Amino acid sequence: MALARVDHLSFAYPGGGAALQDVSLAVEPGELVVLLGPSGSGKSTLLRALAGLVPHFHGGRFSGSVEVAGMDTRVRRPAELAGAVATLFQDPEDQVVMTRVENEVAFGLENLGLPPAEIPARASAALAAVGATHLAGRAVAELSGGELQRVCLAATLALEPRLLLLDEPTSQLDPEAARALLDLARRSGIAVVCSEQRPALPLERADRVVFLDGGRVLLDAPRERALEWLRAERPAWTEPRSVHGRGSARELACRVADMSFAYPNGHVALEHQSLELRRGEIVALVGANGSGKTTLAKVAAGLLESQGGSVVRHGRAGYLSQDPGRYLVAERADEEVALGVGGNLERARTALAAVGLAAAADRHPRDLSSGERERLALAAVAVIEPDLLVLDEPTRGVDPERKAELADRLRREAPRRATLVVTHDLVFAAAVADRVVSLDESSEARVA
Repeated sequence: MALARVDHLSFAYPGGGAALQDVSLAVEPGELVVLLGPSGSGKSTLLRALAGLVPHFHGGRFSGSVEVAGMDTRVRRPAELAGAVATLFQDPEDQVVMTRVENEVAFGLENLGLPPAEIPARASAALAAVGATHLAGRAVAELSGGELQRVCLAATLALEPRLLLLDEPTSQLDPEAARALLDLARRSGIAVVCSEQRPALPLERADRVVFLDGGRVLLDAPRERALEWLRAERPAWTEPRSVHGRGSARELACRVADMSFAYPNGHVALEHQSLELRRGEIVALVGANGSGKTTLAKVAAGLLESQGGSVVRHGRAGYLSQDPGRYLVAERADEEVALGVGGNLERARTALAAVGLAAAADRHPRDLSSGERERLALAAVAVIEPDLLVLDEPTRGVDPERKAELADRLRREAPRRATLVVTHDLVFAAAVADRVVSLDESSEARVA
C-alpha cells in the first residue's frame, strides 16, 4: 500500500496562475523518488502539498486530494502530519527557529512531546548521522550555508518521519557532504521524495524519477527507463554541456595577499590567504562547507575588511549573495533590478531579458520560484556592469538548462570583467571556469 498518494491534484497560489495541474503519483514505503523539472515547474509546490502546507499555509485554489500515511491533507493540518512527514526546505535559513545548534535539533522533538530525558541523545544521534557533531555548541548565526543545511537535515531526521521531503538538499553542500546525505537517506529505510537541480548524485540512487514541467507530470518511471527518456528528451539533465572558448586574463581587477579574517565571536575563517582575479577570466572557488569560501568572496568584493595582509581592488565590484531572496525590497521585478541603475527601467528590462525573465518584469519578486529569484538577483547585480563580478552559489535552485545558459553568458561576457564564482557545483565549475581554486580545511588556496 502506498505511503503517500496524490490524486488529480491541481493548485494555484492566491492571485497566481496554476502551479500544479492534474498531478497524480504514489510513493511507496522506503522508496527514493527524485523530482526533476525546470525552475518554476511546480516541484516545491508538490512537496508543500505532501507536507500539508498547501493549502493550509499558503491558501490558494486546491482540487484533488493528497493522502500521507492514511491522512487526508485537506482535513489534517501540517502539525497533525508532523509525526509522519518531515521537510528539509530549499532555504534552511527560513527553517531555523532557535539560536544554538543543539537547541534547533531538539526543538522539533520537544514539539512532538517526547520525554525530556530522551531528547538529548536523539538530537546528538541525528547530528552524528549528518556529520555535524562538531557543530552542536555553535550559534546558528555563525554557520555557513552548507553547515546550516546539515543542521536542518539533522533536525528533520531526528523526528524519524515515515516520509522525508527534501527540497534542493545538496544546493549548499560540498560534493562529499552531498554524497553522504543522499546515502544516508537511501540507507534510512524512510520513503524520500527529493527535488534536485544537481541531478547526477540523486539519479544514481533513485528508484523512480518524476519530471514536472508547467505544473504537469511529463514522466513518472523507474530509474533506467527515466534515464532513457531524459537522454532523449532533456539531455541537459544527464549530459552537462561543457563551455568552450576560454578567455585570456588581462589587467588585474583584485588582489588579495596574505589575508586573514576572524569574525567577532573569535571564529577564524581564513588565515594567510591569497588570490588574484584578472579581467577576462572566470575563477571558480570551491571547497568543503565552512572552509571560508564566502568569507574570501566578501573580502574580494569589499563587503568585509581583511584583518591582516592587503586587498587591492580596481573598479567597481558586484556581489550576488548566497541567498538573494532575503534581500528583495521592490514590488516588481523590473523595479528591483532598476535600483542599481538609478531607476532606469529600460536597462532593468534588458537585464531581465538576458536571464530569461522578460515576461516576469511586472511580477512581484517573491512570487517567483527560487531559481527565478536567483536569476532576478543576477540581473540586479549584472545591470551595474561591475569590473569584478562575485557570484556566491549562483546555480542554487537553477535547473541544468538554465545553468548551461548562465555558463554561456558568463563566458560570453568574461572579457568585460573579472568573475569569481563560489560553488559546490563541480560540474558547473568545470564547464565555466578558466581556473579552479580550492580551499582545503587549512584555508590554503590550491589551483587546479
